[in-house]
Amino acid sequence: MAAGPERPVAEAQRQDRDQPPRENGFMPLEQTQAPRLLPHVDGSVLPSLGGFGKHQKQLVVLTWIPALFIGFSQFSNYFLLAQPKGTCVEPLVKGSNWTVGSLNLPVTATNGGIGTPVPYLLRGNGTRDGVGDSGGMECACKEWKLELQTGLSQNVVTKWNLVCDSAWKVHIAKFSFLVGSIFGYLVMGVMADWFGRHPVLIVSVLFMLVFGLSVAFSFNVTMFSTLRFFEGFCLAGLTLSLYVLRIELCLPGWRFSMTMVASFLMVGGQLVMPGVAALCRDWPVQDDWQVLQIIIICPFILMLPYVWIFPESLRWLLATQHYRRSKAMMLRIARKNQVDMTTEPSGILAELEHELHKKPKRTCIVKMTSTRNLWKNIVVLCVNSLTGYGIHHCFARSMMDPEAPVSAMFHADYYTMAGIAVATCLALCPAVAFMGRRGGLLTFMIITALASLLQLGLLNLIGKYSLRHDTVLRDTLNRKFSVAFSIIGMFSSHAVSTLSIFFCAEITPTVIRGGGLGLVLASAGFGMLTAPIMELHNQKGYFLHHMIFAACTLLCIICLLLLPEPRNQPLPESLVDGESYTRQPLLTHRPGEQHLLLTKPGDRDLYSRVHDTPLRLTATGGTTAAAAPALAAVPTSYAYAYATGGEVISNSIVVGGSS
Repeated sequence: MAAGPERPVAEAQRQDRDQPPRENGFMPLEQTQAPRLLPHVDGSVLPSLGGFGKHQKQLVVLTWIPALFIGFSQFSNYFLLAQPKGTCVEPLVKGSNWTVGSLNLPVTATNGGIGTPVPYLLRGNGTRDGVGDSGGMECACKEWKLELQTGLSQNVVTKWNLVCDSAWKVHIAKFSFLVGSIFGYLVMGVMADWFGRHPVLIVSVLFMLVFGLSVAFSFNVTMFSTLRFFEGFCLAGLTLSLYVLRIELCLPGWRFSMTMVASFLMVGGQLVMPGVAALCRDWPVQDDWQVLQIIIICPFILMLPYVWIFPESLRWLLATQHYRRSKAMMLRIARKNQVDMTTEPSGILAELEHELHKKPKRTCIVKMTSTRNLWKNIVVLCVNSLTGYGIHHCFARSMMDPEAPVSAMFHADYYTMAGIAVATCLALCPAVAFMGRRGGLLTFMIITALASLLQLGLLNLIGKYSLRHDTVLRDTLNRKFSVAFSIIGMFSSHAVSTLSIFFCAEITPTVIRGGGLGLVLASAGFGMLTAPIMELHNQKGYFLHHMIFAACTLLCIICLLLLPEPRNQPLPESLVDGESYTRQPLLTHRPGEQHLLLTKPGDRDLYSRVHDTPLRLTATGGTTAAAAPALAAVPTSYAYAYATGGEVISNSIVVGGSS
């Protein structure tokens, strides 16, 4: 008797599964009958375990400690690959073009926070030529006296004489470290979603120690560049896994503040690096650059106990249906937070017991392509991150003074960039608290675009129309305006990059958060990669480079309006949750307005239960049977409109053009 009504439903569902993709080109996300409480980690699971309690705070502190060491590694290129000041000891006189005995290799331009400056050679007539010039210039010197101004007495450049015709090898070394980071973000992000955050963290730490220490014992520049590639790969995995773990430990109100503390510690590593380099100078046994590399890597030994003391992310375990491991983790958290789970009224453990039979289910970042909104949000943030880091180099290069002495230039520029990073972190906290994630990101991107366009256009107008005859005053004003716009642009572009990465971590679902965050961080790496590429070409095409990124800022301003606002929202756990993060208007609506295309926050799961359109279900022959479960959860007026193809307007329904 009971089999009769069930047969049409089963037949309709089977026919629906056999149908090709929807007419709009998007594959429907897989719908499962989710448990009532377990998918809501921020709303149900964590509050029942004590909220952001003692256990979570201790783990967040453990994610802060390596941030200082990561800052050391990320800014090590400044010291290991710094270009020295060179004086020719034994010249090779091949003509009268060179001033014998005064060939110098002073610093003229930097890469904006990623690597070190490029040298130039001084002709007898006072003009400059880069050592990487395509004109085929040869260094007219047999022996150089190289002197560093970064605190070290010797580094990779001075050890293997990477100047003049060999200067390109320095840029390849910078290039290899960044390329390794890009591949690390992409690969380790996928691994973090597939195998978990904890295995990626431990593997990254172990191989970071192996490759990082091996770099210190390189016997030529080829070995150095190769090992730096793998060091960058492991550093990327370490950075990504810690970032994801920190985000997933926090409740909505704590996420941004806990992330900014880690950012401050990384900037602290940047500020401390010159002092660490000075302590390594004139080491008696090893070259001081080798001692510096060892000192940078050895603190990661403190992370080896993380194998036992740092657990897997509970949020990832629940999202991937590792319910047996989740149960043990929840009991451990409750015990440390002093919560009695036996009297817990919400029934989390009881519901978990009914789900223990399910097998783990993993998701790859490739599934993002089957979504309608999520992939667009991630692509927008990738472009923002790429633009922010790429244009940061343009501003940094414009800020440098080519006439300043080498020693004064390095320390002044280095600490200026570090100070700008500190100011950015300080400004982000009140800006995001007041304007939200999307509003803050949009504001800083507008400032970046204005600073870039004014620097490119206003300075030329001043020289062309206002001060054509007074060249000294014109050059002075141009220099001052250029420095001012560069500082403003570096400040805002650093904020854009930082906020884009955090934004991605909040709107990407837990099941693919590692892969999504890896894409945005890899895009940031591509932005950084433009610096050594420009240096390798001796800064040729710099103006076009700046123009392209300035145009990208205008594109980003438009695309940012498509993003949702994740402030005070729970982290999405599944792809369906990620799709429910819809764009909200910047301005509040007037009373009485009807906004049919925007989903209310309280009705997030309303449309996720609707599997297909009425037209499609009619074609399968199972309209009423298949739509009944979805319509049961929809208000009456919406249900009637859905079943008849009508439209809800206020309290009436339009069907076939009449109401």
